[in-house]
Amino acid sequence: MAAKQEGPLGAAATDPTELALQESSPSAIFPSFTTTTAWSLGLALRSRILSLPKDQRKPALISIALNGPEPHVVFQCATEPGTVPDNDHWVRRKRNAVLRWGSSTWLLRRKMVAGVGGFDANVEAAFVRKYALKSSNGGDIPDDYAIHGGGFPVRVKGVDGIVGVIVVSGLKQQDDHQVIVETVKAFIEQGGQ
Repeated sequence: MAAKQEGPLGAAATDPTELALQESSPSAIFPSFTTTTAWSLGLALRSRILSLPKDQRKPALISIALNGPEPHVVFQCATEPGTVPDNDHWVRRKRNAVLRWGSSTWLLRRKMVAGVGGFDANVEAAFVRKYALKSSNGGDIPDDYAIHGGGFPVRVKGVDGIVGVIVVSGLKQQDDHQVIVETVKAFIEQGGQ
């Protein structure tokens, strides 16, 4: 298991090129990934979130799923009391986005922000238009994908594509993303098992 991390999270990168490099760097690629890996990583994420200072810490839901015809959740837990059913919906939507587009939800968001002239307020509507997204339940709002930070692809050395998805829901979206990035990096540096 990764060494215990403490203190505040660093700032999440916002440049799409930097984010893409971060996701494909050796510090983000696992040597292998099993249910045991997911368990150890999930516990490391929970510990890291619980160690955050009050201004960054909130109750969060952590979910890790393996890729397949239907995503197979192999780890899921709340960090502490205070998560709500809505966190499950965010987890599902972030996971779906990572599986469909092959990158983190934060990278997807930052690409869209760059594409709409840097205006974060217009990014959701631009994303819906760009991909002609529809609601799966007949409503007016597309509800299958979310481009809020906190969905991150699991890549394994020597394996093409994504083998799974790590999702955190509950913190500020940039912190949802950054806690995954920092924890995955420390976890892999410690052996990644």
